[in-house]
Amino acid sequence: MTSPETSESERSSGVARTLVITAAVLAVLLLGAAIGLLVKLPGSTSSAAPASGSVDVGFCQDMAVHHLQGIQMANIARDRSTDPDIRQLAFDIASTQLEQVGRMKGWLMMWNEHEQSPDGVYMAWMNDAGIHGHGATTATPGQPLMPGMATTEELTKLRGLSGRDLEVYFLQLMIRHHVGGAPMAEYAARQAGQPFVRTLADNMLKSQTSELDVMKDYLAKRGAAPLP
Repeated sequence: MTSPETSESERSSGVARTLVITAAVLAVLLLGAAIGLLVKLPGSTSSAAPASGSVDVGFCQDMAVHHLQGIQMANIARDRSTDPDIRQLAFDIASTQLEQVGRMKGWLMMWNEHEQSPDGVYMAWMNDAGIHGHGATTATPGQPLMPGMATTEELTKLRGLSGRDLEVYFLQLMIRHHVGGAPMAEYAARQAGQPFVRTLADNMLKSQTSELDVMKDYLAKRGAAPLP
């Protein structure tokens, strides 16, 4: 039976851990935003900020939303898995994407733009006749915002799993998430007006391609396959 003293100690430890994690998340976001603001305009093609609805603005708004769900799923796996490889992978994904979110939000702040599309429409900036099967889409309650994103029900299921089931489902969701977001990065790497936005998009593609190889290998070792 747990003594009151032990229970109180556990609660205090949990509160302290939550505060440490929250502080770390804020520090990384602020660092990313600072980097985003500092990149200002040596690599810019123009002294003017990109227009609302441009590839640069749309990519930063939509990819930040996409990344934030990836961070959420990675944090669940990192906290609940006991497998060191899965925990390390999840930590790497969350850390990388958190820094990138901070950078994109820093640019949006510098351009005096909303952090998310104000009309709730995603990917309208990918306007080359539905390139890669993408095109403008409007958020529907409970449904994915963009290709590759998990539904509310899928996230709830992930939180309720443990052991091998957790690892397999996390890998399946994250593989789908990476694959779904890749066309946005591909498009921005080619079409963004600002060189530093193109560079970030290209770096995302390279890092996520490497992570996909690792995740597919981990999934195969567990006798499972990617989601259809």
